[in-house]
Amino acid sequence: MVVEDQAAMRDLLQEYLEQHGFRVECFPDARAALQTFGLESIAEAESFQFPGASEMPGHPSDTGPEQGPGQYDAVLTDIKMPGMDGLQFCRILNQYRPGLPVIVMTAYGSMETSVEALRAGAFDFVTKPVEMELLKASLVRATENSRLKRQIRSLEAHSALHQFDQLIGESDAIRKLKDQLSRVVSSSASVLLTGESGSGKEVAARALHGQSDRSKKPFVAVNCAALPESLMESELFGHVKGAFTDARQDRDGLFIQADGGTLFLDEIGEMPIEMQPKLLRCLEQKTIRPVGGKQEQAFDVRLITATNRDLETEVEAKRFREDLYYRINVLEITVPSLRTRGTDVLMLANHFLAHFSAQTGRPARRFDENAARKLLAYDWPGNVRELRNVVERGEVLSQSELITLEELPDKIVNYRSSQLVIGNHDNQPLAPLDVIELQYIQYVLRQAGGNKTEAAKILGLDRKTLYRKLKDVENE
Repeated sequence: MVVEDQAAMRDLLQEYLEQHGFRVECFPDARAALQTFGLESIAEAESFQFPGASEMPGHPSDTGPEQGPGQYDAVLTDIKMPGMDGLQFCRILNQYRPGLPVIVMTAYGSMETSVEALRAGAFDFVTKPVEMELLKASLVRATENSRLKRQIRSLEAHSALHQFDQLIGESDAIRKLKDQLSRVVSSSASVLLTGESGSGKEVAARALHGQSDRSKKPFVAVNCAALPESLMESELFGHVKGAFTDARQDRDGLFIQADGGTLFLDEIGEMPIEMQPKLLRCLEQKTIRPVGGKQEQAFDVRLITATNRDLETEVEAKRFREDLYYRINVLEITVPSLRTRGTDVLMLANHFLAHFSAQTGRPARRFDENAARKLLAYDWPGNVRELRNVVERGEVLSQSELITLEELPDKIVNYRSSQLVIGNHDNQPLAPLDVIELQYIQYVLRQAGGNKTEAAKILGLDRKTLYRKLKDVENE
């Protein structure tokens, strides 16, 4: 960007700089230039005063030079201009576009003016008449400075996504998940992971723990659905010797075992209602009392829970305590179903294939083209867990370096996507209303990424009704 009020000087600068590889846009004054950055409201503030950089009003933006309108690597501006002078212009850019280098030109080259320009945040200054070689050298340094800062920000953003490389995939859905995890990784607030069974909620939980400052402490996972109700309290809180028949010695519960780290309670929706107030008290007090014990024990864990149930529906049905729901659902993140992740299916399949080949010591295998197409076309109701099972089966059955249709289950080979088609189609077989309804519910649920609350809103149903309809299908 060149800001210069004299047309002849503008033309001279533009011609010279373009001959030396720069792309140049020229503006006759500072106010016109500020409009390019979306800062016209500041340009129009006639009474705008600059008490000093440390006292500037407003909140600086850290968007950098390449963000928003006005995507420039450097600014070259005259100081002596009608209206807003170059120093005011420089101060505004220094506050609202930090990191964008500004080079100022002064006709006199006095030390006082140069120092004032640097105090205003200028990257460099040149004197008029301008020595073009010196100007070019200064602009090269300025643009390189901008590009370096841009590369650093890009690497930081790339690093934030690749903190979670164990979450394999490049789809928009998995990128969104990685972004959400990166935003909460530094917090100790409770996280609720929602999503369909087999979608990879524990993998996401382990990834979150692994990138947190608790990573060197334990990650303890337990499936609430797998714990007998009679043993759940003892497993979570521990017990003292003699608390019950088989309690032959003191035993720490999972909260103490995970102290300083992360406790992952999978299938939290399966926790018995009688156990829920005990868990709530534990989370609120940050202490546990072992079964049969008299002393409270403090603990420090980050709690991550997961469920494939719609807990809001469970709350309405009085199967899950509302106060516990809000305690564990400080940060809710949905793990996407495999059917919404496009070609991630093949990336995951190849990852599993390499894993199983390494385990068996057999040469690495790959899917042939027809098998790959079938994997992409299938709906994957069992999500990543089902895919892993299918890949392991194919690796075991394959007698060559290629996994073909013969090694895939019939349900995948013969799968036909159920498309909901309503209209005047003579060759379209007619279907009962309940079948059409079910197909549409499943379609909306897929589009909502498995989020039943969102699907219920789209369908115009309350969550309880949607949950009942889906349960009816599962029971069939």
